[in-house]
Amino acid sequence: MAEDTKASDLFIECLEAEGVEYIFGVPGEENLDLLQSLSKSDSIKLVLTRHEQGAGFMAATYGRHTGKAGVCLATLGPGATNLVTAGAYAQLGGMPMLMITGQKPIKSSKQGRFQILDVVEMMGPITKYTHQLASGENIPSRVREAFRLAEEEKPGATHLELPEDIAEEQCSATPIPASLARRPSAQDKAVRQAVEALEAAKRPVLVIGAGANRLRTSKMLGEFVAKTGIPFVTTQMGKGVLDERHPLFLGCAALSSGDFANRALQEADCIVNVGHDVIEKPPFFMERGGATVIHVSTKTAEVDPVYFPQIEVIGDIANAIWQMKEAIVPQDDWDSQCMVRYREAQEAHTDEIVDERFPVFPPTLVREVRKAMPEDGIICLDNGIYKIWFARCYEAYQPNTILLDNALASMGAGLPSAMASAMVYPDRKVMAICGDGGFMMNSQEMETAVRLGLNLTVLILRDDALGMIRWKQSDMGFADYGLTFGNPDFVDYAKSYGAHGHRAGSVEELRVLLRQCSDTPGVHVIDCPVDYSENERILNHEIKELSAKL
Repeated sequence: MAEDTKASDLFIECLEAEGVEYIFGVPGEENLDLLQSLSKSDSIKLVLTRHEQGAGFMAATYGRHTGKAGVCLATLGPGATNLVTAGAYAQLGGMPMLMITGQKPIKSSKQGRFQILDVVEMMGPITKYTHQLASGENIPSRVREAFRLAEEEKPGATHLELPEDIAEEQCSATPIPASLARRPSAQDKAVRQAVEALEAAKRPVLVIGAGANRLRTSKMLGEFVAKTGIPFVTTQMGKGVLDERHPLFLGCAALSSGDFANRALQEADCIVNVGHDVIEKPPFFMERGGATVIHVSTKTAEVDPVYFPQIEVIGDIANAIWQMKEAIVPQDDWDSQCMVRYREAQEAHTDEIVDERFPVFPPTLVREVRKAMPEDGIICLDNGIYKIWFARCYEAYQPNTILLDNALASMGAGLPSAMASAMVYPDRKVMAICGDGGFMMNSQEMETAVRLGLNLTVLILRDDALGMIRWKQSDMGFADYGLTFGNPDFVDYAKSYGAHGHRAGSVEELRVLLRQCSDTPGVHVIDCPVDYSENERILNHEIKELSAKL
């Protein structure tokens, strides 16, 4: 008969059995038993962050890169509430993550109701699974269930609460190994209907969404496009699934309507929507009597007034695309050139507006970052108006090399996301691209990055304002009000954390700094003023007028 084990020790053993490498977090008094157990682990490293939100963003990004649930830790009360934004970020963005929080004893009162919230109830709407552990004997089954659900399609956030008195009790349970499981394959009949619709079309097109951003799916889509010659558009979170240097790439549907890519989709009479999730802004709007839409995903479509697909191919996406590729016969009368011209027009327009002005013009900035990053380099965007420019103009060559959040669209994630990327891929170039507003929301994690010895560049786009909202304010005809602020000296601020601080004074200086920082070990911060004055003219008017003329 096995000897009894302390519950917190068993919890760590279960995490080890799941292959956990890191726990990101800010422990508190209610986590001390678990922390002591973690200190004895040979395979799991604690990454102490400066705020729970940063820990959650790092865990979510770890999950996005690896497909394994990233783990983050917080105490009860304010520690748990600080994880909420990161939990929603993982849940909406399809990133597997397990949040662990502590709690006061549940079998007896220790300090009345001090700091006590119903954290399990709070986590319910933003997770796939949340549970309070009321017995050490249940730890193995609950941990296994949390990981299973976090990692199954669609991946997302899970949560376990470990109260103090449960953590310290003795139990006889042992870890439960993961089972072998395969996602179900799409039905032959659905695949046949999809193939027949494509073969009957004249102008078919692929739309690649967030759910397609998986390595196997990327490979199958590449083979499908190679066989059929069908062009493709991506959503913001589908960027990089296929190499965007491909001659059949039509662009990213970064705006809801009116852009060159949107116009290309309007030409299509059959759209294969791969990995679509309604958490993203619609890449196109369906109309009755319009194009036939084929929904290819692990789950059936969520129908709304602008999305009601006629054909659904449900199952493992990579397998579904493989089945369609094997069955389809390319048609001589398919016309891709009528759509390719929109991509050519966008490239010509971008070439025309790139210039050497300073503060730097966004399309110029995007081009310089692309030139500075290698093919497998990873850029991690915070949330701001620059995200639209990068989605439109930055060519992604490999999956998960441009990390942006077009689901929750949270500010403050850029730096922690880059830190996790640098940990998962220490031999690749990593850059965080942040507005000054978003950077300051989690800038304290600079200390964590330096302490961990990470190699990354943080590019701060400084306009001393909330640029995205200021653009929307202008677009709605409101007065410029309430959206400007001051900033610290970012060069001195970086140095105060032990990082390297730099300031760009021209496009040429930025060009040099991007390469220099990328090639030099350590954490580098570049303060770069940015000029958003023409967002309104170009994004709201010029590109829509030009694309409408084609």
